[in-house]
Amino acid sequence: MQFKNGRYTVSGVDLISLTEEFGAPLYVYDANKMKDQYDRIHRAFSGVERLRINYACKALTNLNVLRLFRQLGSGLDTVSMQEVDLGLMAGFDPHDILFTPNCVGLDEVNEAVTKGVRINIDNISILEQFGDQHRGVPVCIRLNPHIMAGGNSKISVGHIDSKFGISIHQVPHVLKVVNALDLKVEGLHMHTGSDILDAQVFLQAVEILLRAATDFPDLDYLDFGSGFKVPYKEGGIATDIEDLGQQLSERFNAFCKDYGRELELMFEPGKFLVSEAGTFLVRTNVVKTTPATVFAGVDSGLNHFIRPMFYDAYHHITNISNPKGKPRIYTVVGYICETDTFGINRQLSEVREGDILAMANAGAYCYMMASNYNSRYRPAEVMVLDGKVHLIRRRETMEDLLNTQVEIPELVESVQA
Repeated sequence: MQFKNGRYTVSGVDLISLTEEFGAPLYVYDANKMKDQYDRIHRAFSGVERLRINYACKALTNLNVLRLFRQLGSGLDTVSMQEVDLGLMAGFDPHDILFTPNCVGLDEVNEAVTKGVRINIDNISILEQFGDQHRGVPVCIRLNPHIMAGGNSKISVGHIDSKFGISIHQVPHVLKVVNALDLKVEGLHMHTGSDILDAQVFLQAVEILLRAATDFPDLDYLDFGSGFKVPYKEGGIATDIEDLGQQLSERFNAFCKDYGRELELMFEPGKFLVSEAGTFLVRTNVVKTTPATVFAGVDSGLNHFIRPMFYDAYHHITNISNPKGKPRIYTVVGYICETDTFGINRQLSEVREGDILAMANAGAYCYMMASNYNSRYRPAEVMVLDGKVHLIRRRETMEDLLNTQVEIPELVESVQA
């Protein structure tokens, strides 16, 4: 979102005009920002001969977003068969899709095998069953390096108590399974968690994975996950991707030389690619003054934008309708019959009923976590691509809410009687 000539825009498109055309609440995505972030990672790791960026699509799975990243040359990181199917619908080659589920049954893994996607397994039980049923099918193994990273306990997935991955201390057991079943291990994978604050912590986990890799002679790639932090506040801390790229590239290249061949370096960024590209627009329903607080109540809530309530996540809020208004302090809240606070004691330009508020960093895990709580409709999504506005998901209707419900005839008759 940019401020120019007295108005807030995305790639030159006025945001207020989008709410007039498509209504509010509304998700708006800037395709140019997604491209810039993808190019930035490629530049940071340009010293690596084989580099593969797999977009972690759980962040935002709209088909148009998937097609954009496929067009850029990205692969896809998926965590469910539904995401695999969406990736195939978006035109990804199965070999460019990595399936990394957690706590799923073998039936789901088997389905992924039939679709030809790459398989990433994160527990010994499924690894044994997979090896018994799919002799000769290449597999990637997800290891847990027991490194704590992430800005919130809910997104720190590499620590010793995490359900994700096979403990690095269980590698000897893994090797016994691999040798007994003659498994072809083509890759090793790790993911420490989102919001990496310190590159050195990440590099510690890299060393752990590289040491484990020496026990697997037939590797084709190493997947170091992601978790690169983006700024949520002006001047906020972010992962220095350029510095990390230089340090990790040098270490990875040295490892490949010792290993005896060039491996592919993989990452699976999600938030890093799409978070800053998204803006969530809401309309102010009411300004309510109490003895202690001035509330700006908007036409949305945790049903559309749960990250502030779920993760205590900070999202910058701007009154784009009144940019020159006198600064005042507001607590911005939603319309759900539960406490759903977007921001406490935020300084905003004076908010009037009807004003449009914009919430930043809305591209990742925002629409994807939306629900129909309180039987509210989920909002529309718009993408600005090369200066043109595209509706990429319409707003839901009552028909959508009823679409999967099945009526009991006797109860219908009792109503009609």
